[in-house]
Amino acid sequence: MTIQEIKNRFGIIGSSPLLDRAIDIAKQVAPTDLTVLITGESGTGKEVFPKIIHNLSARKHGQYIAVNCGAIPEGTIDSELFGHEKGSFTGAHEARKGYFEVANGGTIFLDEVAEMPSATQARLLRVLESGEFIKVGSSKVLKTDVRVVAATNVNITQAIEKGKFREDLYYRLNTVPIIVPSLRDRKQDIYLLFRKFAADFSAKYRMPAIKLDEEAEQLLTNYYWQGNVRQLKNITEQISVIEKQREINAAIMSNYLPQRSTSQLPMIISNTAQGGGDFSERDLLYKVLFDMKKDLQDLKKIVVDLIENDNQLNQDFQPENAPLIKKLYQEVGSPETTLQLGYNTTTPTFIKQKEDGPIQAVVTEENLSLHEIEEDMIKKALAKHKGKRKNAAKELGISERTLYRKINEYSI
Repeated sequence: MTIQEIKNRFGIIGSSPLLDRAIDIAKQVAPTDLTVLITGESGTGKEVFPKIIHNLSARKHGQYIAVNCGAIPEGTIDSELFGHEKGSFTGAHEARKGYFEVANGGTIFLDEVAEMPSATQARLLRVLESGEFIKVGSSKVLKTDVRVVAATNVNITQAIEKGKFREDLYYRLNTVPIIVPSLRDRKQDIYLLFRKFAADFSAKYRMPAIKLDEEAEQLLTNYYWQGNVRQLKNITEQISVIEKQREINAAIMSNYLPQRSTSQLPMIISNTAQGGGDFSERDLLYKVLFDMKKDLQDLKKIVVDLIENDNQLNQDFQPENAPLIKKLYQEVGSPETTLQLGYNTTTPTFIKQKEDGPIQAVVTEENLSLHEIEEDMIKKALAKHKGKRKNAAKELGISERTLYRKINEYSI
């Protein structure tokens, strides 16, 4: 079965290379009994991949059970997964089979597996290693033959560091990893998904499908989509139901797109320390750059004031500016000069030019760009490690997937 046939069968919309790669991995691993860990942000559609794996495997005629580990209370999750004996706890009026016993010979999908309690994680590890489990309130060891597919939107590496997830269980689950890309990483699919959802809601509510003009389409494509495909579907439904006109422009579209208050700067702050003040070298670099930008702006104001007040160096400036003024005077010389201040991404450049005419100041805007700096850092890291993205990502302090996205974004 080809990737396109899989998309048609399971209703997957999109042509992103990252999405195709995830589908291809699911297709390749399906005939085996290897455990699979699916990772990705909330709302990306991770739940469809276990169905692909199950339906393309030899277990397709067996039971397929999907379990949301985050929705089961901690006190009952062991009973739900492994079953219990009559009288094993209050309310256990009869014996009950657990999901692992019911799904024997089939596939069990453990969604939000990182929310599983520590004691249950130990039980799950035993099932994965030996196929053995014990019901709650029993001493009899039972066997099961179940294919396990797990999914999470949590950074499990950080969860392990915080002691919330067992490292041995992670390596046992992560035999084959599948990374489901976010909607931001597959922008070419956003409008296709919108049209599909618009058509579906048109049929559901028996009304004409909504359409976007060019500006609205561009706004839709460039939006951040924190909630990914789920958020896009919800907003499409809102517009379909609420708006009377079927031609949607950018002004109307913007009313339905929540404004993000968080910064998108590529800065990672570690909170592993108790005080929350553990910064990486990259964070310090950005702080230095911001401080440098502020100093430059202050310096510009001083230069303009210096020229306008003409030789009133010691009288016209406030005491707190004295250190900068002194430095400026040493660098540039007498104020009876024409000063041109240029700035590039490395260091300010002062150019002295004697003139007999009236004093003029030309101050050019700085070209300091975090995107340019980020691009330059990525290029240097890749060059240092001879194009090996894994090592370059480690050097930069980011994930390999993020580095891959940045490489595509900057066309490196």
